[in-house]
Amino acid sequence: MKFAQIIDFETERIDEMRELVKEAEKRWAGRSGGPTHRMVLQDRNTPNRHLVVIEFESYEDAMRNSAAPETTRMAERMAALCSRPPQFTDCDVRESSELK
Repeated sequence: MKFAQIIDFETERIDEMRELVKEAEKRWAGRSGGPTHRMVLQDRNTPNRHLVVIEFESYEDAMRNSAAPETTRMAERMAALCSRPPQFTDCDVRESSELK
């Protein structure tokens, strides 16, 4: 079953956050078990608040990814750019559709 994690954070340093993510995506490229999809949302009512949805093929893949030292380092660097600690929500993906 696919798995998604939602990361809710606030930052005034979103450009620096994007650079960290670009670095991470280069490391994830071609690696099995890493994230398969990422969506970044910005709260229209609170512009410094963002939600990131990261999808994995399975919960187990996500936990292996989370346990990787490079993921821990990236999470620490990202948290340092936040104006409050990020909040994490773990979700099993029950349905997913492209609607057009």
